[in-house]
Amino acid sequence: MEKEELLLIHGTDYKAMTKEILHAAELSAQIGARDKKIGIKPNLVAPSEASWGATTHPEVVAGIIEYLQEAGFQNLIMLEGSWVGDKTRESMEVCGYDRLSETYQVPFKDMQADPGELTECGGMELEICREAKSLDFLINVPVMKGHCQTKITCALKNMKGLLPNREKRHFHAMGLHKPIAHLAIGLPQDFILVDNICGDWDFEDGGNPVEMNRLIAGRDPVLVDAFVCQEMGYAVEEVPYIRMAETLGAGCADWTHARIRELNPPVSQVVKIGRRKVMEVADAVEEVESCSACYGYLIPALDRLKEEGLLEKLDTKICIGQGYRGKTGTLGIGSCTRGFATYLKGCPPTDEEIYHFLKKCIQEKEERI
Repeated sequence: MEKEELLLIHGTDYKAMTKEILHAAELSAQIGARDKKIGIKPNLVAPSEASWGATTHPEVVAGIIEYLQEAGFQNLIMLEGSWVGDKTRESMEVCGYDRLSETYQVPFKDMQADPGELTECGGMELEICREAKSLDFLINVPVMKGHCQTKITCALKNMKGLLPNREKRHFHAMGLHKPIAHLAIGLPQDFILVDNICGDWDFEDGGNPVEMNRLIAGRDPVLVDAFVCQEMGYAVEEVPYIRMAETLGAGCADWTHARIRELNPPVSQVVKIGRRKVMEVADAVEEVESCSACYGYLIPALDRLKEEGLLEKLDTKICIGQGYRGKTGTLGIGSCTRGFATYLKGCPPTDEEIYHFLKKCIQEKEERI
């Protein structure tokens, strides 16, 4: 499989699809020596089943492991770290990766418990988990889905799971896009298999899955993400870290020149237009350097309030993010806004807590009128 090629396969037997697309990509030939240490990195952002639209289907990773073991590779590990605010071990259990580890005798390494090392990443020093740096070959298995801050998340952003929690927070303080691009240099991906089965096109943590029943394979994470942009209705320029990564030499963002090979036809066409809930409620928020989990929990809460006709009654901007530490204001979400007159503690508070907190604020305001 060449760097400029993308493979697509459709179906509902996810493990069989995985093995077929890996055979077509000639993955074993790409890896080479059978004693190489191979890491498989799924997306287990939060403890939810894959059907929710946020996490990598365990059947896909099972297909990868079976393919590799049948080809004679034995030095395999799975590795991931959930977002700040959730525990990887809980995500691992809910998503079925504990059973996967036991069935195939492949260890699962929790990156939230792994020490980090400062690493040169194309002119920027970033802290990367030691276990991730020890790999000879990295297979990235992201979910094609939306993101409340970067519009999409797929191959490039999925590498954030291989950072210590403090570096994840630091990414948000730096504005997300630039460090994501530089991470592609310091932690290169050798192969990408995108779970495009039912990712949520609105929220990183799921809830509104878009069923496509497809896998996408490639070797260039920049090309993969550029292709995902157009599939989800965005121009590449709307996701700045993609062009930044291309400029740094991490890959090519011109997906129109890629060789796209479908191994089988889709069963049915998917309508690629949906509500952009994030855009509909974001005007109510003033966000400065917020972590993905905190902002990610806020948006679904606002969507619930909007559906109930309550959001329009909130006449005060909701402040959220690390940029509000030590500052004062009117209404804040998360512990970073503890100096505000009214704020909800938590790092992060859950979407349920945010919903009830804001609903109470709105109701108390109406009672005063």
